Amino acid sequence: MKILVINGPNLNLLGKRNKAAYGDKSLAELDKLLKKRGEGLGVDIVSFQSNSEGTLIDFIQKHSSEASGIVINPGALTHYGLSLRDALADSELPVIEVHLSNIYAREEWRAKSVIAPIARGQISGLGWWGYIAAMHTLVGELKGEAWE
Repeated sequence: MKILVINGPNLNLLGKRNKAAYGDKSLAELDKLLKKRGEGLGVDIVSFQSNSEGTLIDFIQKHSSEASGIVINPGALTHYGLSLRDALADSELPVIEVHLSNIYAREEWRAKSVIAPIARGQISGLGWWGYIAAMHTLVGELKGEAWE
């Protein structure tokens, strides 16, 4: 099973930018954690980050046919990335949206997501643990484990 973990604009600066909101782990550290957890679940994690919406779309279109699901932190594209939303929907893969910070406790404009309506769910405000929770949830769903 392969899961795509996609990070949008400015997430390449994790560990350097606004640590109060985004934590002190770098994107490389986050990727390493996810891959290690993925191995324990029998999952291959393919991580990707870009500051360009078009490059994110190209990645989704190229890799979605070989993947089972997507975990995505769209960054600022959360609020206006309609072509990214369409690419995610067109992939026909289950998608879980993740945000390190609680987007509902910040500026009002951050609370609107164009991705949420096509996602299985959204995890917001749990820091890097949100990615772990998203991965575990997605793997459980793909393995047919029911919510009880």
